[in-house]
Amino acid sequence: MKIAIMLKPHARVQKKAHELVEWLSSQNVETIIQTSSPPSFGLIDAPQTPGFPDDIKFVFVLGGDGTFLNAVRWIGQRNIPVVGIKFGRIGFLAETTEENLIPMAKAILDKKYIIEKRMRLKATLFSNDQEKTTQYVLNDVVINKGTLARLANIQTFIDGHNLTTYKADGLIVATPTGSTAYSLAAGGPVIHPAISAIMMTPICPFTLTNRPLIVPDTATIKIQLAKESTDILVTFDGQTGLPITDQDTLHIEKANDPVSIIKMPENNYFDVLKKKLRWSGGR
Repeated sequence: MKIAIMLKPHARVQKKAHELVEWLSSQNVETIIQTSSPPSFGLIDAPQTPGFPDDIKFVFVLGGDGTFLNAVRWIGQRNIPVVGIKFGRIGFLAETTEENLIPMAKAILDKKYIIEKRMRLKATLFSNDQEKTTQYVLNDVVINKGTLARLANIQTFIDGHNLTTYKADGLIVATPTGSTAYSLAAGGPVIHPAISAIMMTPICPFTLTNRPLIVPDTATIKIQLAKESTDILVTFDGQTGLPITDQDTLHIEKANDPVSIIKMPENNYFDVLKKKLRWSGGR
């Protein structure tokens, strides 16, 4: 068996990764280590992560949610289970903490886990009717105005029908998994990951009746900017991004390949939720 470890480039994380490698070696498990790359702006100059090996059975992610999202991008459309070990501050995507790393690894080798399928989105950007890039996200696609830009005018269509033109600082299109990320900070609801839906959350909308909207995961969302829009950016899972103009069209839909996340049967979603959000009753 061969296991990959994606880790955050931090001394404490690297030390823990070394302990994991030594323990896995004692169990006759081969490991490869990949360091997560920082977020990049622009598609051409983005750092190239080495290709994903074909014989990997699991991926351990040592770091925060950003490292986890980096690992998911590295895995691509492959059906490779991934498990997160929290070293960050909140770690919604992590299944356990660094203190339980070795017990977690033992449980996985003993097959005492379950697989939870999480939907992701496929975002295709067209420029003058030519495909510019296709990106897959686990959390969200964000259209955001730059530092000096005025309100963004974001024309939005659902299945070809004109929905509205958001006049706002931006728009977040999120999965249920991403509902506890940027969308939550922008006032969006928490959606259980088992629900098949796509969420649209405007960022500081000028029209106060523009509220978060939840649409079926069968919907196709088309986004265009109003004429002469400038200094507008689109980012994918906060990992990469690029500027867009009124000559671009963004299509967002449910991706065919979900992400396989390793979960422990005893970890209840609502217990994790109230603990991370520090609700009453949280441990």
